[in-house]
Amino acid sequence: MELQRRGPYGQEIPVVLVDGTAHDLRGLTADIDGAFLADDGITRVRQALAAGELPEIDVAQARIGAPVARPGAVVCIGMNYAAHAAESGAAPPEVPIVFFKHPATVVGPNDDVRLPPGSEKSDWEVELGVIIAKPARYLPDKQAAAEVIGGYVVSNDISERAYQIDISGGQWSKGKCCETFNPLGPSLVPADEVDATNLRLASWVNDEPRQDSTTADLIFDVAQVVYELSQFMPLEPGDLINTGTPQGVALSGRFPYLAEGDTMRLVIEGLGEQQQRVVAAPDVPQGAGAANIVR
Repeated sequence: MELQRRGPYGQEIPVVLVDGTAHDLRGLTADIDGAFLADDGITRVRQALAAGELPEIDVAQARIGAPVARPGAVVCIGMNYAAHAAESGAAPPEVPIVFFKHPATVVGPNDDVRLPPGSEKSDWEVELGVIIAKPARYLPDKQAAAEVIGGYVVSNDISERAYQIDISGGQWSKGKCCETFNPLGPSLVPADEVDATNLRLASWVNDEPRQDSTTADLIFDVAQVVYELSQFMPLEPGDLINTGTPQGVALSGRFPYLAEGDTMRLVIEGLGEQQQRVVAAPDVPQGAGAANIVR
């Protein structure tokens, strides 16, 4: 079962795909969001499917939106694959490294990615995304953490490395929050249909291989990440957690950074595929852009 949101940006409708057939969810919910997840929405979809209450709908030509309507929070884990930490020149972290992205970075899986003006170090990052379905605070253990996970998604944690490192001021979020810097989807797949411990994830730029690893190489597994985050912040239904990226990014020095006209393709086993075209940010006023900031 795959939950999707289809249609023009801001006008997406909720659907569920079963064996390639789409069913309209508007009789059940206005959208796939935190409120839907908190109200045991995934169970209600299954019940409605079993009862034959969801009409089929043709969305084959419709745009695919992010599978969860604008998350309240996008929480990210840095250097969570040992090989990626090594290519970044860092020792594996002893505790999860946490940073944030603005929720406005989240776009559909195949929407254009806009390079900020003057960017020369924008990078791709295929990641397993976790969608929270129940409120979580001070969870007692990993088992409790697993129970608040609604499902999994493909996530591209795009990063502008100069902003992240050179002019960061000591915190990574400047390099993570540019518009369109978190393509998400195509689908939200329920957690109980996914073995998140050994999923293959891979990426390509212009059809040339970049990343190829599995979640078995995570330093902190998904349940551990959710458990630890809950000790520091309340997690709410609809929140997105990006769990880290494997080796094979441009930051390694082995590949060029993204440029206008490039295409990215990202795949996670069982969760689907996304592809973006890299374009220049439109309608940028003269004098705008981080490169033009005068100190």
